[in-house]
Amino acid sequence: MTIAQPPSPTVAREPKFYRLKQHLENLTDTLPPGSPVPPERSLAADFGTSRTTVRQAVHALVIEGRLERIQGKGTFVAHPKVAQPLTLTSYTEDMRARGIEPSSRLLSIEIMAADLDLATRLNVALGTPVIAIERLRLANGEPMAVERSHLVHDQFPDLRAQLETHGSLYLALRDQYQVTPHSAEQTIETSLASPVEAAHLGIDTDVPVLLLSRNTYDESGEPFEWVRAVYRGDRYTFVAHLTRPARS
Repeated sequence: MTIAQPPSPTVAREPKFYRLKQHLENLTDTLPPGSPVPPERSLAADFGTSRTTVRQAVHALVIEGRLERIQGKGTFVAHPKVAQPLTLTSYTEDMRARGIEPSSRLLSIEIMAADLDLATRLNVALGTPVIAIERLRLANGEPMAVERSHLVHDQFPDLRAQLETHGSLYLALRDQYQVTPHSAEQTIETSLASPVEAAHLGIDTDVPVLLLSRNTYDESGEPFEWVRAVYRGDRYTFVAHLTRPARS
């Protein structure tokens, strides 16, 4: 009996932008962060290609976080991405554990009526007043994420003043309201930032971001927070430590 062999895969012709991208990848491995890369005109001449092809290769590396563009200055080797384990800790704790100085800028704080989705996530009645806190998260002064937290207003009165006093939302919740995060359900997916979010983060709207959504629960199992956060995909990576469950 003769067994038919599967056909050999057809290897696509390597596009020019891909060869240039590989060259720039090798270049970034030999240069320290912040080093300038050759201008588009020079790269186009050296590789005998168009500046459109050069832009395509550079843009791919910007998306991957290997290069960064600075308006009016040029393109530079990017700093390594910030790696954050998937644990139930605050942004401030995560950054300081990595020797990075965290800071936050309050973008807005408002009271809104819970729509059906938010009411379901926070386990409250439709129309319940909810306080929404939007902050820009920074690491060593560099914008990293736009985070919007939603909490039931009546459960946390005077939260704005407490946030200003404590600096950290979770610290304020713990010290002033005796609420601490005990568990959470979190999803992470790729997305594109809105024009406003992109402006806050200092990125183009076509650069992918990491969209994080999280329901946080207290020790009694009740949800007390719903978070929607947009993290820079070119500067941030999440790390999960996985273990195989024990066999029964």
